[in-house]
Amino acid sequence: MDAPARVALIFIDGLGWGPADPATNPGWTYGGRLFRLPDPPAGGAPLRLSTDAWARAVDACLGVAGLPQSATGQTTLLTGVNAQAAQGAHLSGFPGPTLRAILLEHSLLKRLREAGRRPVFFNTYRSPFFQLPRERHLRMSATTIANLAADLPFFDVPDMARGRSLYQEFTGQALRDLGFDVPLFTPEAAGGILARNLPLYDFLLYEYFLTDKAGHTGDREAAEHELRRLDAFLGAALAELPADALLIVCSDHGNLEDVSVKTHTRNPVPLLAWGRGAGSITARVDRLDQVAPAILALLS
Repeated sequence: MDAPARVALIFIDGLGWGPADPATNPGWTYGGRLFRLPDPPAGGAPLRLSTDAWARAVDACLGVAGLPQSATGQTTLLTGVNAQAAQGAHLSGFPGPTLRAILLEHSLLKRLREAGRRPVFFNTYRSPFFQLPRERHLRMSATTIANLAADLPFFDVPDMARGRSLYQEFTGQALRDLGFDVPLFTPEAAGGILARNLPLYDFLLYEYFLTDKAGHTGDREAAEHELRRLDAFLGAALAELPADALLIVCSDHGNLEDVSVKTHTRNPVPLLAWGRGAGSITARVDRLDQVAPAILALLS
């Protein structure tokens, strides 16, 4: 299959690939199709799902004992460096000095920009962020540091209101609750915004972390709510996906797929891919540190 002209990576925090057990896995009870995954296949071979996705179970543990965590998992996903091994442990929260150094040197956004590509981090930031010094920004999320490493601009709330970016809660309701005068989007409308912006770029990164928050509650209703929203969002994005584009969904660690626990899991994470090059990327990725290099290869 031809290589894609552009790639969208939707990073969904805390979404693992667990057993197809309705008793514990809300992916089998939320009412949608896109996250209704079968049992992870023996041997980890790619699967073609009924949703037209190519899918592969991806190792997020990377040879390090303990439960995978956000800071190391996200650094690995966004750089292609085994951050768990570099750190010597799975690290939660925001990246510390070791992980910041990895992100600043190996950020996928940075490497794509250096290669002459047009990458973008599509998340909206609220106004207090823009008054803070760079030193404070460097103590924030892995995605923030990855964007700083590429010296790319950050979108603000007016950008979101004009349909140029999406907030981490993509309907805008969370911004309204904070007092911002912004339009409300349905999940379907938000997915359409992402797809219609994709032709402006070669690579688009969007982060969604409310799944991880829901997973930590152990509340099935909260988990199913997030999956329903994401199913509608992703389905709308796929309906308007440009013919020359590849859309990828991946995560940093498991959590939401098992509501019998409130912690992260050691389950693999799903790499889901639709569009041009979907079979190619799932064929070459079975570890979290292979995602960024595979994207670079497809866009080179």
